[in-house]
Amino acid sequence: MVTLDLRHVASPAVRDLLHLVNHPDFDRAQQQIERLGGCTEPVRLTGQSTTVDTTTGEVLRTYTASDEPTGSLLTTCGNRRASRCPACSRLYAADTYHLIRAGLSGGKTVPDAVRTHPRVFATLTAPSFGPVHNRPDARPCRCGIRHEPTDPLLGTPLNPATYDYTGAVLFNAHAGALWARFTTYLRRELAARLGLTQKAARAVLRVSFAKVAEYQKRGLVHFHAVIRLDGPDGSTQPPPSYATVAVLTDAIRAAAPRARISVTSDAVGERELTWGQQLDVREIAAFGTETELTDHAVAAYVAKYATKSADASGTLDRALFCRPCQGRGATLLPHGTPLPCTTCDGTGQGRPLPRLAVTRHVRQMIRTCWELGILPEFANLKLWKWAHMLGFRGHFSTKSRSYSTTLGALRDARRTWRTEQARVYAGLPEHDPDTTLVLGHWDYLGSGYSPGAALLAAAVWHRRELERRFIAEGGCG
Repeated sequence: MVTLDLRHVASPAVRDLLHLVNHPDFDRAQQQIERLGGCTEPVRLTGQSTTVDTTTGEVLRTYTASDEPTGSLLTTCGNRRASRCPACSRLYAADTYHLIRAGLSGGKTVPDAVRTHPRVFATLTAPSFGPVHNRPDARPCRCGIRHEPTDPLLGTPLNPATYDYTGAVLFNAHAGALWARFTTYLRRELAARLGLTQKAARAVLRVSFAKVAEYQKRGLVHFHAVIRLDGPDGSTQPPPSYATVAVLTDAIRAAAPRARISVTSDAVGERELTWGQQLDVREIAAFGTETELTDHAVAAYVAKYATKSADASGTLDRALFCRPCQGRGATLLPHGTPLPCTTCDGTGQGRPLPRLAVTRHVRQMIRTCWELGILPEFANLKLWKWAHMLGFRGHFSTKSRSYSTTLGALRDARRTWRTEQARVYAGLPEHDPDTTLVLGHWDYLGSGYSPGAALLAAAVWHRRELERRFIAEGGCG
């Protein structure tokens, strides 16, 4: 009989896993990892919380993170990027789906009657900053080649030397402001088409929307938006009968070209940023009708790009600013704006920019962000900070206040449910939230698992993916 000493042949991760499995309180450690649902980079917190009865002052329960087998409380990272955390990304997409769907079909505090309100799905694109390789329907690209869908040349300039990289970066940096200006003109155009003053129009209807940003192959963002007309109080009221889908569509088409932002700089001159000529506006049909653009299809599409768009664009999923050196390895310019550290990519591993795994086009967009970011007139854009996003610094998914529920409300409901499940699992008595107070103090300890815990988390994610696919394929039936 041969005895194998795993301490000499197993990897550090396996050895750490064996140590964790043999821990006296391994069940609790496994429960914590299961609760995270396969999160790849959880946040580790240290501290404690105390539940107090406000009527008697009695301490009902005390929790200390140091009592955990891992020595800390683990919570999900909440990152929406699939390249960073597939588990949290999927959860973010699911929340976004329910948020969008509620604003189209009702539910989540939104009345079902909202599905009768005029609503359209609009796509606003970026303008051209120079010809790029593309796939025309019936003819070859301008370069004379018929590109395959996976050709890395797609979206890159035909002539990089003449491509307006400065304009492209400035458009990304001002895309959010350009959308805000578009919504202002949209309200004005609606009032004009209804024969009302802007004040009178606000008294009878409201524009509600939810949008998501998507990167094109050329590295520019465009917006997909659900735009809906409501009564003055929002989703609980219908708009007047004369505020139709046709009126909304016409107003969108008129407002888009009017939205403009002027940028003036001694270095780049005067530029006017506008939307592109490609504008798509289509009515959203009710679920179950014989059309592709239903409320379900739109919600699924928006949720998909709320997490996928940045990962599919060729951009980086981490900031280029050096966190370990905190700018000490960077140059501080006279006006106080620090240049990013050119010796690392945000991870402190010493990887210079030319060796980043990005295309030449994306690298030039990043370099343009840095060059513009050092100019005093563009300091407020913080382009060096958002260089990894090619200058875009807005939120990927946003909505107007009255569109539907919020991501925060969905997360609060999920947190409440999990707290209740944990209480039942631990056999703790139920407390009245009106007579109890939770006092806590928490500090950030770090992020990530130990090598062994990372293997357990990967197994949890893999198992849940198999279960999800099994259900999606019809289960046993």
